Amino acid sequence: MPITKKLLLYLPVILFTNLAIAQQYDVVIDEIMVDPSPAIALPNNEWLELKNISGVAINLKGWKINDLTGASGAMPNFILLPDSFVIVCATSFNQVMTPFGTTITISGFPSLNNDGDQLSLISSEGKIIHTVTYSSAWYKDELKKDGGWSLEMTDTKNPCSGRSNWKASTDTRGGSPGKKNATDAVNKDEYPPKLLRAYATDNANIVLVFDEPLDSLKAATVNNYNISDGIGTPITAACISPVFDKVNIQSANPLQASKIYTITVDGITDCAGNTTVNKNTARVAMAVAADSLDIVINEILFNPPPAGSDYVEIYNRSNKIIDLQQSYIATRATNGTISSIIQISAEKYLFFPQDFMVFTKDIPFVKATYITQNPDAFISTHLPSFNDDKGSVIILNEQQNIIDEVTYSDKWHFTLIDNTEGVALERINYNGPSQSAGNWHSASTSAGYGTPTYKNSQYHVNEVVQGDLKISPEIISPDNDGQDDFCTIDYNFPEPGYVANITIFDASGRRVRYLQRNALCGTKGNFRWDGLGEKNQPLAIGVYIIFAEVFTLKGKTKQFKLPVVLARRY
Repeated sequence: MPITKKLLLYLPVILFTNLAIAQQYDVVIDEIMVDPSPAIALPNNEWLELKNISGVAINLKGWKINDLTGASGAMPNFILLPDSFVIVCATSFNQVMTPFGTTITISGFPSLNNDGDQLSLISSEGKIIHTVTYSSAWYKDELKKDGGWSLEMTDTKNPCSGRSNWKASTDTRGGSPGKKNATDAVNKDEYPPKLLRAYATDNANIVLVFDEPLDSLKAATVNNYNISDGIGTPITAACISPVFDKVNIQSANPLQASKIYTITVDGITDCAGNTTVNKNTARVAMAVAADSLDIVINEILFNPPPAGSDYVEIYNRSNKIIDLQQSYIATRATNGTISSIIQISAEKYLFFPQDFMVFTKDIPFVKATYITQNPDAFISTHLPSFNDDKGSVIILNEQQNIIDEVTYSDKWHFTLIDNTEGVALERINYNGPSQSAGNWHSASTSAGYGTPTYKNSQYHVNEVVQGDLKISPEIISPDNDGQDDFCTIDYNFPEPGYVANITIFDASGRRVRYLQRNALCGTKGNFRWDGLGEKNQPLAIGVYIIFAEVFTLKGKTKQFKLPVVLARRY
């Protein structure tokens, strides 16, 4: 390596003392060129950058880069000084990367998956120094994630925060290899770790899943955990590598089948030193595979906005604790065969009775676009391609038996919605037939056209609106003579929040006027029809029908058909 002022400063230490043995996070992966094509102004090849954030010089000899499929060859003898960078790439790209900064090459450089991957930096002693589990959502930029731009860590002193500490490079070349990141800024982690969920691998071992990497020593303290129903403190606790965001605890007594336990954790610390303030809890149980209609498809967004993503919501209507690792989502090809079968979760994921779960490849989009009452009830997964006009959504178990299937149609939407883009279809009744247009309806306007993770806005079980709707007079003569010029439609409901759609039809069933659309009602009030048509034109004398459909956000609905006679005085 070339002799620099910084190297001269550390030369006595390098020559006359042993170099430090790296500890976790002394060196970090701080920039990754995942998808170099189309190139902006950097070579069209994959690479990553390492930064020494410790206060000592570290020799990278024998270090490797692991991904989910294997390990690279060993790094050469190279001393990485404090606050210094080095580019790492495949041997064949050494010449094109060297002009951008100090470069070392390795054989078997991992193939970086565009959608997401897990990269671990492993020291010559076999110690995990840093792990990054990236995804395309980390770009936070729809254009840049299409290629040519690197992913950069914003604050290298905060190496454990994942997505919140990464974004697409802002360097005009597409990245900043060999030097300080273009997005470099202070982005401290000031939030304690959160327990997301738990699952049992057998009747004695339980895995706890946290939202960020933990201090592995604190995580190994058994007194930080408690299991309900008299089991108490576990026998052992161990943080799971390479990410260290999971802890395996061993129960003192075996878990009973079909019984739900509660795990409580306290005193857990993340790698930035933040400690849980309030006790965190999660349910755990011995899970089983789903059978027919244990799970039902409950909500489908198959026509999202252009920059959005489909989602599918399911509901556990059984009394079983179901393992979603043993469940799959699929569709049907044009010839009718089941196709595009995708495992819902790569690891065990418990789905409890009467819970909702949402699948999508873009969780941030769904959370930003719709109200989500349970932001943890999401699984990030690629979905089959669902057509905007019609298609099939299928849930399968591990034996490829159909748990539930819906062959949807855009025509199932409420007919008065002009543009169904971004409008989810909701199941009206969990126990009603899946393949029935009458059991599906567009999500309500007031709910934001979608209710992912919670009860549907259109849900009801044979409930009807309580209240009444009347008209007066029953004969009108709209001639502006001050007598019976219009019809008053009076309503009386037991509570506010009812919504009314009112349409006028002639005696032949032809629609002549939309009087009200999604009108929000109070407990008492009225609407008025002046006897005119849609374009305020006079209508012929005769019998007309005032058709009112009244519903609530709880899914209650009722229809009224009230006749009125239109007459004229001469």
